[in-house]
Parts: sequence; structure tokens; C-alpha cells
Amino acid sequence: MMSPAYKKFLVFSEKVVPFLSRPALPALLLPNGQHLFSSNAICRLSTLIIHCFCQPALLQALHMTVLQGKGSEVSKVIQGPLNYLVQSLSKINTPYLTGVKSQHLFLCYLSKFPFNFSSFKLWFDRVNGMHACQTAAQKVLQGKGHECMKSYMQRQPAPQISQCRDMQPSNSTPAEADEGERLVSEEEIEAAALTWNKGLSPQATERKHPILPQEGKRNILLTSALPYVNNVPHLGNIIGCVLSADVFSRYGRLRGWNLLFVCGTDEYGTATENKAREEGLTPQQICDKYHAVHSSIYKWFQIDFDFFGRTTTEKQTEIAQDIFWRLHKNDFLVEDTVEQLCCENCKRFLADRFVEGICPHCSYPEARGDQCDKCGRLINAVELKEPQCKVCRQTPVIRTSKHLFLDLPKLESQLEQWLDKSTSGGDWTPNAKQITRSWLRDGLKPRCITRDLHWGTPVPHPDFKEKVFYVWFDAPIGYLSITANYTDKWEKWWKNPQQVELYNFMAKDNVPFHSVVFPCSLLGAQDNYTLVNHLVATEYLNYEDTKFSKSRGVGVFGDMAKDTGIPSDVWRFYLLYVRPEGQDSAFSWADMAMKNNSELLNNLGNFINRAGMFVMKFFEGCVPVMDLQHEDKRLLALVGWELQQYIQLMDKVKIRDALKHILNISRHGNQYIQVNEPWKKIKGGDTERQRAGTVTGVSVNIACLLSVMLLPYMPTVSQTIRDQLNAPQSCINTMLQGTGTFVCALSAGHRVGTVSPLFQKLEADQIEALKKKFGGQQVFDPSPLDSTPAIVYLCKILLQHSYLRENLNHFETILSNLSQGDKVRALKAQKAEKAVITAEVAKLLDLKKQLAVAEGKSPEPAPQKSKKK
Repeated sequence: MMSPAYKKFLVFSEKVVPFLSRPALPALLLPNGQHLFSSNAICRLSTLIIHCFCQPALLQALHMTVLQGKGSEVSKVIQGPLNYLVQSLSKINTPYLTGVKSQHLFLCYLSKFPFNFSSFKLWFDRVNGMHACQTAAQKVLQGKGHECMKSYMQRQPAPQISQCRDMQPSNSTPAEADEGERLVSEEEIEAAALTWNKGLSPQATERKHPILPQEGKRNILLTSALPYVNNVPHLGNIIGCVLSADVFSRYGRLRGWNLLFVCGTDEYGTATENKAREEGLTPQQICDKYHAVHSSIYKWFQIDFDFFGRTTTEKQTEIAQDIFWRLHKNDFLVEDTVEQLCCENCKRFLADRFVEGICPHCSYPEARGDQCDKCGRLINAVELKEPQCKVCRQTPVIRTSKHLFLDLPKLESQLEQWLDKSTSGGDWTPNAKQITRSWLRDGLKPRCITRDLHWGTPVPHPDFKEKVFYVWFDAPIGYLSITANYTDKWEKWWKNPQQVELYNFMAKDNVPFHSVVFPCSLLGAQDNYTLVNHLVATEYLNYEDTKFSKSRGVGVFGDMAKDTGIPSDVWRFYLLYVRPEGQDSAFSWADMAMKNNSELLNNLGNFINRAGMFVMKFFEGCVPVMDLQHEDKRLLALVGWELQQYIQLMDKVKIRDALKHILNISRHGNQYIQVNEPWKKIKGGDTERQRAGTVTGVSVNIACLLSVMLLPYMPTVSQTIRDQLNAPQSCINTMLQGTGTFVCALSAGHRVGTVSPLFQKLEADQIEALKKKFGGQQVFDPSPLDSTPAIVYLCKILLQHSYLRENLNHFETILSNLSQGDKVRALKAQKAEKAVITAEVAKLLDLKKQLAVAEGKSPEPAPQKSKKK
């Protein structure tokens, strides 16, 4: 730290510091004749200026450059804050940024350089050209440039332009407002004080089933994409559909909307057939088993469905076949003979998702037979290059089969008319609009709706009685049949577009089926079906910069989360904090610990606990009398504004962004307590004791508001706060009415309950152990397809196999033979004759048997399993 007396001149031109034989710049000349010339000094100065005034805009610029590839547009974001900075500094008539000598560097250079940053730029350009700087940059950035920051930025909240300070010239100086804090007008302050005294609304009635549309109410039908029954959902699946939908449904109920939330397991298709074969069960037994697994996981994550059903029901068959016959009657179905991939080894036609190959559009090597996860394009399995059966890895052959198609081109004009209305009037996420537009831009093609399978909804047409419906025709109809199993008056929801708004929640890969295929089915049925008004799609959540993989043990899956000892509310909070709303994001153990310890423990939990403890400790458990001063009313206005922003964002399903406003409120509350120091004032005279009471009363009411705002995100924590504060139930249906109603819910004399801490610290060793546990196991498997060099296999052996560590005489033989794997790969790359490759593969398999014997295992290979989805 430099004493203020030493901070004087900043020199931008090259000069020789007297005791150095080489030039060094910049140099900070101190009054005592000493020089500071480190790059750190100048960076501290520039960081101070930029951080205090421009950080939100800089974060926005970094986000645009790294994640959106819009580096050319950055100047538009930065120009406003820089102009504001110049105007703000021009109003200061002291030589220090805030007028306080002890706080900031001397800025005398502003008069010499009229704040065009040209000299700063010159200095940074010169530093950038230095060999040492370039070497360091190469070491850190590894030649990736901005790309090296991508994984870090994906874990950060997407910056919002609204987070930036109002960049228009203001009558106030930066010193008059804390960074990031909104300036509230006198009108807002008085309005907040009036709202504070309004009192609570009458208690709302509890949910009664069955929930049906009501006249005069906002009736919302909310669905979450139906999870495949054959897979245990991982964190990405959970945040992508059910958790996001649950948050919005809870919020909607707080807003007083008449809302029905349905979901269920998608149980038909080849994936279920294969899983049944794998586990030696019937498809129905598999469905029963995994439906229970899904239900248990969602219950632990506190997903509050009104009804969680399944697609293997009579209602599903009845409704799907009815829609089919209506499409047939209205001439929206066509027959065609198609080429399909058939695995001669498995002796069956392969469903799309059991074929894998190279995408014909973008050359992604792991494209599925129905869709490429990289470019998002839908494809036919026969279009794949180098296709493989995912069950046995053999190359399938092409066979012909007659199928039925939904005539999408014939429905295209109707679809476009409906889409124009729905996307303009509803809340469709940008990715949903973009994916849908790309489909229409490429032109719709007939889409096959039948498959050569056994496990599925049977096609009722006599010419196709051996076939079942394709899962992406059948599965969305599950929303209807699940509702029908909930209430026999299901048509009041699904055939009532005049009264009902439909929200669909899903990940982006499901968009085209919900925005094109399913709506076309319902439009073609011509039965007044309710179509989606709001299509909410997330991007992908990755795991520590890689993908979730059950088979490799990478990532946290739903049935594992509860075994970590971390409460489900904390899981919910973090998943929603990093919810992939605008771009892919990543789950990170270190980041989860940091957010828990900083945002939950030190910010939110600290404020709520302090507020409640002050009531218990200083006022015998009763809320004290509050005599609001201007400072208190200003805080009410500030909190009220944050509440309004929360409501506006949640109404638009900006769940991740809305969460930040909850945390902002608790930050305001912590600052309010810290500035007023009620623990000191309570020991003073009557005036100071009264002040301590007011601060405590206002704080505990803010805590009550936070409990309501938290309810959609952390339902258990929300209930715990209200229990500790003994808050009236009516506060729940009061605070979120209209544009936000922050009232005094805990008036003077209200007795609180027992207050205790809400959160626990996540320790570094605990997090490190969990990261290791879910980081995947590197299994030794020198298969012909493995591209790992032979020497790495030796390292794996040394680290993992105690038998070989104790029997070093095996190493020489194994090491000399491990090159066999490399030999096989080289032969394949050279496209050698099949007989030669086969002979060398046989040698490699023999080596694998030798290694198995050395490890004390059976030399016979284990049955090969298909990849899990």
C-alpha cells in the first residue's frame, strides 16, 4: 500500500529511472524522489478506474467476445460507460477521485490528457509487444486467445445491460451513490412508504384437485418435457426441464394464477426395449422400475407436479389413435416406402437413436440417427456416413419398408400463420425461435410417424398393424393423455385455446418437435387443440467442462445428489444460478462451493439470521416499533425496485436473472445493518435504542419478503425462514401481487420463533472428495479402438493395478507387447487388407487375456453393453 503522501505523478513517456540502466515505463514519481515503475502499479490504477465505473459494461463486452463471437460490436457497449466516466470525473474539483485522500491515486494526469486513454493504450501496446509479456500470454492462453476463458465464462451469470449504471449524465457524482446501487427518486421513496403501510391481503385458498380452467382467471397449463424412462436423469436433464418448470409453476401460484403443472415418463420406443433386454426384464417391468426411480428423484428435488404420469396407458392409445385417424381423414398422411438401416447381427431394424455415425451436414462423428447434437439438424439414419449399430457396433445394411408420413409441407402455411402469432405474442426463448426459423427456412419435408417396433402405441390402420407410432409423434401426445389420467375433464385444458395459455419447458434439442412436428399434428387434427403460447428452451449444462456420462462415472445424476449430504435446496439454488438461459453453462464443484459460501452463507443467510437474532436478543423476541426515517424509506424503495425487477424477469421466465435480485436485496440489507450498527445503538440512549429498533424491524420484514421471493427457488429454506419468523401465511399471496407489494408483514409486537442459521459452509476437502468421486474412473482397456499411446497404458497399470506393482517381472513382457494396439491402429489408418488387420487384432485380444489373468480376472471379455443415452 502507498501512503497518500507518496502518490503524485504518473509519467507516460519513456524515461530512465536514475538507478536503472534501462528504460522502464510507466513510472510513478513519488514526492520523496523515489520511483514506482512496475506494471502492477499502472494496472492497479487502470483497474480502479475501470472497475468503479465500467465493470458491468466490460463484463458484457467480454461475454459478447468470448461466448457470442461479437467482438466487433464491443465498442457500442463500452462507449457509453466511458463517456459517463469522463463526464463524472469532470465534475470533481478535488485531485482525488472521491475527494478522500486516503482512498485513491492522484489523477493529475487527467488535465494533461483529456481522458482519451491514448497514452494508456500506447503503454499497453508497448507492453504487449515485449517478449516476456508474449511468453507469459502464450503460457497462460496456450494460443487460444479468448477461447481460454470460455469454460470460465460459461459458469458465470450472463451480464445484463440493465446491470450497468445509468450512463446518462447525472446531477450526482459517483461518490454520492455506491457502485451498482440504483438511485431512487423522492416519488419512489414516498410510494414505497405508502405501500409499506397497506397491510396484508386475505389468505389465498389452497389448491384443490382437479384444477380446471376458471372464468376471469389467468389459466396456465404448464408442461415439462417428458424424460425418457430408461435413463436416470442427470443435473443437466433436471435443470433443462423439470426444475425450471417447477420454479415457474411455484411462482405462478404465488402470483395467483390458476395453474396446472403436468409431466410424466416417456416409456415407449426402442430405448426401452433395449434396456429391458440388457437387464433381463420385460419392457413393462423396465417402465415400472424406472418410473419409480424418476418419481423418487423428483420428489427429493421437491418438484411439485400437480400430476406426474406416464405414457404407457390406455388413455395414450385412445388419444393418439384419435389424432391419427383425424389426420388420416383430413388427408394429412402419406404413404411411402423408405430405406431403413437393419442390423443383421441383431436381426432387426434399428431405431434412429440406436444408429450412430458421421453427420452429413457438419461431419460431427457421433451424430444419432435422428438428429445431430452438434449442428442441431434433423437427419435420416440412412444419411449418416459410416453408420454403426450402437448395440453391437456392426455396420448395418439398408432395407426397405413401407411407412406413414405426416405431410408437413401441406401444413406449412397453417403452421407459419400460427407461429407468427405465437412467437410475437408469447415468451419464446431466442434459441426456440432460431431453431424453429431454421426448420422453416430449409423447407419442411414429410416426417415419418411409424416404426418397425413392438413396444409402442399400435398403429390402428390395417395396412400397418405390425407397426407402432414413432416416439416423436407419440410422446408429445403424452401431455394430453397424462392430463386425461389426472382428470376426465382434460379437454377443458387441451381443447380450450381461448381460455388457456400453454407453457412448454425443455432443452433446446427438443424444440423442433414441440414447435413444428407436434403443432402440425394438432393443427391437422382440426379439433380446436390448445397450442403452445410460450416455448421455454434452455441451452446445455455441461459437467466440469465435459459431458455427463453414466457409463464413465462422470457427473452427478439425480439418484446420487442426495448421497452427497448437500441439501436439495442448495442443489436447486446452484443449478438455477448457472441455468443455461442464453448459452451453455457448466456445473463446477469449486463454483458451487463458492456460491454456497459467499451468496447463501455470507450474504443471504447472514442477513436473515442477523435480522432475526437482533429481535430475539435485543427485543425479547418481539418486533420493535419502527419510526421510519428518510434512510429507511429509501431502503424500502430500493428493495421495492428489486422486487419489481424480480417480477418482470420471472414473468418473462428469466429465472436465472431474477435470482440475482433476491441476492441484491440481502446485500442491501447487510449494508443497511452494517451502516446503522443496531448492536451498538441498543446500548445507547432512548433515541439510539429507537433507531436500533427501527433498523431491526425493517430488516426482519425484508427477511420475510425474501422468504416469499425464495419460495420458487428454495421451498424448504423459504418455509424455514417463515417458521423462524412466525410469519403469517397471508404474506405469501401479498408480496408478489401486481408489480410487487412490499408491505410490513411483521408489525410491532409480532413475536418471532426460534432463529437459527440456514446454511452450512461447504469445506474445501469435502468438495474435493466429491469432485474426485464424480470425476469418472479411467478404466484400463487397450481395445483396438482406443487411441491412447501404449506408454499411457503402462502408467495406468502402475497406478491402478497392485498385482503388477508387486510383480515387476510382468512389465517388460507387457510393455513390449502393448505396441500391438498401436500397430492395429496404424494398419487401419493405412486401410490394410482385412485379413492382415484381423490377424493383428487376434494378437491384441490375446494380450488382453494375458493382462486379465495378471490382474486375477476372467480372461473372457464381458458382454458388451450399448452406450447409455
